[in-house]
Formats: sequence, C-alpha cells, structure tokens
Amino acid sequence: MALSLPIDPAANDLLNRDPLALLVGMTLDQQIPLEKAFTSPYVLTQRLGHEPDARELAEHDPEALITVFATPPALHRFPKAMATRVQEVCRVLVDRYDGDPAGLWTGVTDGRELLARIADLPGFGRQKAQIFLALLGKRYGVTPPGWREAAGGYGDPDAYRSVADIVDGESLRQVREYKKQAKAEAKAARG
Repeated sequence: MALSLPIDPAANDLLNRDPLALLVGMTLDQQIPLEKAFTSPYVLTQRLGHEPDARELAEHDPEALITVFATPPALHRFPKAMATRVQEVCRVLVDRYDGDPAGLWTGVTDGRELLARIADLPGFGRQKAQIFLALLGKRYGVTPPGWREAAGGYGDPDAYRSVADIVDGESLRQVREYKKQAKAEAKAARG
C-alpha cells in the first residue's frame, strides 16, 4: 500500500519513500487544498536542490526558510507560519527521535501510544493526529495493536473522511463530500 493522490507522480513518489516528506505534507494540510499541502514537500526539495532531512530543516536559518516557503508560488497560504511550524516539527524529531521521522512510529506498543506521540507534535491536535495515524495505518502498514480504535472514525476501513482514504479521483470526491457535509452539520449545530 502507498499513498496515491491526484498530484504530480514525482510528488507521490517522494511521499511514499520519504517519511519526512509525508510528515511535512501532513503538517501543511490545513487551510489549503490537500493536493497543495502534499505537493509542497516535493516543491521544497526542488527549491533546496535536494531532499532535506529533519536535522537540516531544524537547523535551517529561520528567515531563509521562510523565504523558501514564501517564494511564489508559496508553499502554503501562510508561508511564514508554516515554515516556522515545519521547523518546530523537525526540532521535535531531532530532539526525541534523533532526526528520524519514522522514529515517531517505530517501536510503539499500541495505537494509543502512537496517537499520543503524533498529537505531541507542534500543530497536531487530536483530529489531525488521528488522520495521520489513519494515513500511516491504511497506506503505510504502520498498524500497532489498536491503531484503528486510536484513529477514531478515520481508522474505519470503508471510510471516506480524510487523506488516508484517497486512492483516486472518486475517493477524493467522496472525501470532499464528507468534509462538506461535516462542515454543514457543525455550522448548523452552532446555530
């Protein structure tokens, strides 16, 4: 299994072989279309001229990284904030996992532990952590005991709720429809 988004095949390839690219894509996946979020790690490698590692991004000059993110077309709608966020995530990877993004999930005993590790990353609230956990389980074979339960509804095998469920254009349409319906229900609940 692997991620297969309707984006540039080279961007999909990077996401499927580089755990840092996948984590950066998930970090950027807010307030922009998911295609943009998950293509941006590929664009980042092009701008840097190589695939960065977590240590490089953690130690990168903050202003220079913001410039890389903000150069048109910007890697995110909020390039300064997201360059800072990516750098913060990479610093956690360096401090806790010796710079290895896969260290986030390597050796976990169960889904709750993995969810806690993900939720402890800067910018990863419970929902985003559950989505990333579902993505790891459904597309990358990271399936510690209880991972589906820890991922909540995002772990359901036949769900179309998040990036974890997208394998083609039709599944993308179904995920978008689910999100649209969820927003409408939330708006109605607020009154």
